[in-house]
Amino acid sequence: MKNIIILVIGVALLVSCKRDSKVNIENFRTGKFEIPAGDKFEKTIFTRNDSLQIEIYEDRIDSLSIKWKNNFNYTLRMLNPITELDKEPINVKITGITSTSYDFEAIIGHSNYKQEGTVYKIE
Repeated sequence: MKNIIILVIGVALLVSCKRDSKVNIENFRTGKFEIPAGDKFEKTIFTRNDSLQIEIYEDRIDSLSIKWKNNFNYTLRMLNPITELDKEPINVKITGITSTSYDFEAIIGHSNYKQEGTVYKIE
């Protein structure tokens, strides 16, 4: 029984992120990116180095620290939070990648709010 559980966990980890074997995930740690507008949010443009992300959306500019847990998970934190919600970490999971984009799921803090979308590398 223990071996079955270990096998199931191993398979889940292997398939948790769809990946094109020719894509270097490290390319998404730096550069300029865009998230197109969706039903509940405006288009977002952001520039990222390995530890800092500057976002421009609506009429706002936000600075966030970024901490990479591994190639497929990172956490964002507002550097100058205004609201209580802004103080919560944003946990991001990369769920699929191509050479110029990645799909993600983002959860704010311990809430039930989950945002899904695609980030496109534009520079």
